[in-house]
Amino acid sequence: MHFGPNQIYHVYNRGNNKQPIFFNDANYLYFLQKIKTEWKKYADVLCYCLMPNHFHVMLVPNEEGCKNIVLANKETYMQNLSKTIGKTLSSYTKAVNIQNKATGNLFQKKTKAKLLTGSNSLIENLSTCEYLLTCFHYLHQNPLKAKLVNHLAEWPYSSYPDFYNERKGTICNKSLAIKLLELSEIDFKKDYISELNDDIIERIF
Repeated sequence: MHFGPNQIYHVYNRGNNKQPIFFNDANYLYFLQKIKTEWKKYADVLCYCLMPNHFHVMLVPNEEGCKNIVLANKETYMQNLSKTIGKTLSSYTKAVNIQNKATGNLFQKKTKAKLLTGSNSLIENLSTCEYLLTCFHYLHQNPLKAKLVNHLAEWPYSSYPDFYNERKGTICNKSLAIKLLELSEIDFKKDYISELNDDIIERIF
């Protein structure tokens, strides 16, 4: 993963061989706490959604997060944010393996960071704002499409309840998300599912 400051990225990974990565409520909450305490130093989180076997986070790296790590007075190619994300997944894997009395990789080897801003990321005839909103809606709709809930606000492991004003979460920079994605109160009260074009989703992800 390589990040540029003040750009918007979709960061995601899934279980190795599509296996579950979250096994109980405590696992979800532990992972979210790690995002809050470890990632927020290097990026603003715009939205997120944790699913039983994968996770999605939309974020904006800051200058510190994009700095290369210096070891033994020598600059490396590893950035602070990418290193931190890797450490989070590694330490989470260790904790879950202890819980499940298991060994081996929990996640796929490479966590992906898809650039959502910039000319190379846009789909023809789709504005930057429309593109970002599509990604925002797609992330939040995962539990509904997987038939885990009947309404997006019922899934506690995503940021949707925060935008729906049912919860005052502290992981997301909600004001920044509203500004960058041009969100409105009306948007918060919609389920979006009919607005997403499957062809566009496939081309984005």
